[in-house]
Amino acid sequence: MPFYHSNPLYPASGFLVGLLVGMTGVGGGSLMTPLLILLFGVHPVAAVGTDLLYACVTKAVGTVLHGVNRTVDWRITARLATGSVPATALTLLILSQLDIHGSAASRLVSLLLGIALIVTALSLIFRGRIIALVYRRVGDMEPRRAALLTVATGAALGVLVSVSSVGAGALGITALLLLYPRYRMARIVGSDIAHAVPLTLLAGLGHWFLGSVVWSLLGSLLMGSVPGIILGSYLAARVPDVVLRFVLAATLLLVGSKLVV
Repeated sequence: MPFYHSNPLYPASGFLVGLLVGMTGVGGGSLMTPLLILLFGVHPVAAVGTDLLYACVTKAVGTVLHGVNRTVDWRITARLATGSVPATALTLLILSQLDIHGSAASRLVSLLLGIALIVTALSLIFRGRIIALVYRRVGDMEPRRAALLTVATGAALGVLVSVSSVGAGALGITALLLLYPRYRMARIVGSDIAHAVPLTLLAGLGHWFLGSVVWSLLGSLLMGSVPGIILGSYLAARVPDVVLRFVLAATLLLVGSKLVV
């Protein structure tokens, strides 16, 4: 992997994405990975691997802050991890048998990433309508069924995040809102951020083993992301959620369309 020399844009990008993750729980993979590919010209597979460990450290800081604020439901986090950890391990095993550094893999990862970004954007835009529609038809879900579906959600996120680094934020939060509609938003976001730590750690270590982590770049990104997520967590209750969601969704649609085409 190439060595990435000091560049102020790297920590600045880390700060921006960390700020968004702190405020919304979204943006770790859905913004950082396409930034690395489109702005900095990083190989798509290397961008995914580097972003996974970036997201792990960034969201670990967020988890501590949410834990202090008592906005993490550890039962939900454990259920998600029960599905995501084995699914991630299996996905990494499959990836290890493929030529992930070739041009075909690069194009496939870019395509999957673009599709994941577009789906994430749509989930942000139509989250309220989706939840209202499901709730009208299903109502309050029986606890055992909700628990099983939470495990299944974790498994799906494990596969998606291992391949594209996208999904742990917006898609995870949308799924949890469907499964636990009576929970406060802050508790949903905190639980989702906490689950992202073991998920991205395992996936990131797997990509390190596969040789797709750029350590020099990772260090530069983290210089900005840690203060970014601390400030974002502080501002979370002070910035209108609807404004953030639509700005983020518009950005994801634009970036996703560039990656798919």
